[in-house]
Amino acid sequence: MSGGVEWALHCCVVLTSVREPVPAARLARLHDVSPTYLAKQLQALSRAGLVRSVQGKSGGYVLTRSPAQITVLDVVDAVEGPGAAFVCTEIRRRGPLAAPPEECTEPCAISRAMAAAEAARREALRAVTIADLAADVESDSGDGTLAGIGAWLNAADA
Repeated sequence: MSGGVEWALHCCVVLTSVREPVPAARLARLHDVSPTYLAKQLQALSRAGLVRSVQGKSGGYVLTRSPAQITVLDVVDAVEGPGAAFVCTEIRRRGPLAAPPEECTEPCAISRAMAAAEAARREALRAVTIADLAADVESDSGDGTLAGIGAWLNAADA
């Protein structure tokens, strides 16, 4: 997975701490990342319907639904696309000892193993929500961590 997934997940988690839209530049400053780079991740989240861009002087990004209704898989698919990490190219049908197409009616052992791993990966990512991650941030970093982040994001010195 690309680093964009990590940045997108962090943005979704910190957006749980605010009620008002947060400008992309403010999110970039919080995470000490290039505003241009972060804007790409936010655009991907917006195209997927996970965040909404609010225009105007008080504009920025907000989550489109409850953090409990957004899974890590939703964010991964938004940034990386929904395609599988492994795509079988039927190597067994190549080379001097290639299997004829009529013998390749079922996926090979490698393809089956990779498909099972992909299904397990997707299920694991589907099982964790942004709300779960936010709760873990509070647990890991101390109660009030997200409230402090929210206060910083909404501060007048933005």
